[in-house]
Amino acid sequence: MSPGDVRLDGVMQRVEAELFTDGGNDAVVRLPGRRFPGVLIQGGGSLHMLRRDVAGVVEACERGDSPDARDSAGLLLAGLDALLARYADALQDHEIPRPY
Repeated sequence: MSPGDVRLDGVMQRVEAELFTDGGNDAVVRLPGRRFPGVLIQGGGSLHMLRRDVAGVVEACERGDSPDARDSAGLLLAGLDALLARYADALQDHEIPRPY
């Protein structure tokens, strides 16, 4: 194990993955044995922010603040749409049909 590796519950496996985009916070990658690529969302920041944004929509709904909930949900949807567009572009660039 090298200094940058993280071991969770003693389980870690090194694999080669195919990288279809740059390696940013939302890289499109395909793991071995998978037909379609997926999107790697960084857990340290991006995944936490996504969860926080969803929680904000839920909290606004619980308060009965429909305008705030709608605005927050709209921003969340725009971010997911951008992520989905990046995924679709990566598939198209590599001539892979969409799985949906």
